[in-house]
Amino acid sequence: MELNLTIWYLTMIKIGIWLVGISILIFSPFIGAVNLNISEILNANSLTSQIFFDLRVPRVLFAFFAGTILSLSGLLFQTLFRNALMTPYTLGISSGAVLGAGIAIKLGLSSLFFGVAAISIFGFFGAILTVFLLIYLSQFLKNSQHESLLLLGIALSLFYTSALMIIFYLGSAMQNDMLIRFTMGSLSVIGWQSPILLGVIAFILLFFIYIYRFELQLLSISDESATLKGINTKGVTLLLLIVSSLGIGTLVSISGPIGFVGLIVPHMVTKLYPSTVNHRIIKTAFFGGFFLVFCDTITRGLSTQSELPIGIITALIGGPFFIYLIISRSKR
Repeated sequence: MELNLTIWYLTMIKIGIWLVGISILIFSPFIGAVNLNISEILNANSLTSQIFFDLRVPRVLFAFFAGTILSLSGLLFQTLFRNALMTPYTLGISSGAVLGAGIAIKLGLSSLFFGVAAISIFGFFGAILTVFLLIYLSQFLKNSQHESLLLLGIALSLFYTSALMIIFYLGSAMQNDMLIRFTMGSLSVIGWQSPILLGVIAFILLFFIYIYRFELQLLSISDESATLKGINTKGVTLLLLIVSSLGIGTLVSISGPIGFVGLIVPHMVTKLYPSTVNHRIIKTAFFGGFFLVFCDTITRGLSTQSELPIGIITALIGGPFFIYLIISRSKR
């Protein structure tokens, strides 16, 4: 009887979270500094319609896809490295993308190459070079490999931050202002170009992770288990890391760094759905989107003189959560 009640309560909680997430996604475009007249939303010539369809809806979709990319990347890194603290943010990959974008800002490269902004290109290469550097350095780790890899990621983050400070020191006032705003993270977008781009990348990342879901399940146990099943562990790992770095590099180059989403959401989904990795992929994608839209709604709903950067909100939530994970792991 008690077991049935527990299952019933857990089911109700899951349904409630899904309903809240969908409700936030639907009603978030109506929240902001400017109150919208709902009766004029469908009037294409009205200011309300322009704000709603050119600013609010694209921003909500951008936040949703950004949350999807961050949460899926977090799930991917935690599975591949079998460490609950591994994310692109803690491994320094996001910092590498920020440094790459910072270099592009310092060099004044605002032009497009084959339709892609130079900042996005530099951000992607910053992320992908960090991945290759981590893979190369991991070859020299023998004992406690995954824990040491996490420390390497933190060391790289500190190095990238120092390099970014040099760029800040050498930059002009305008460049420094761009760097400061960039490093705080922002989901402010105008139009549909960025949401569509991020949506395509989120779909590609979800597609690859889902295609290799069974390989990921074996890799979550051990490399040996996957190898015995005939899986090319190095090839699969490298492919998934490159695809994830493409997503993180592009996202960071547009929005700046948004930390801890890839840490919080996969753990939250694991608590709600304690099943195998392959059954948590889709749920992690949606919950990541819901979570970041929720955080962005908070930033737009606060009555402040200027909009609070999204990176501050996620850090305020993720910092204590990170401490909780470290303490809980030490008690095992």
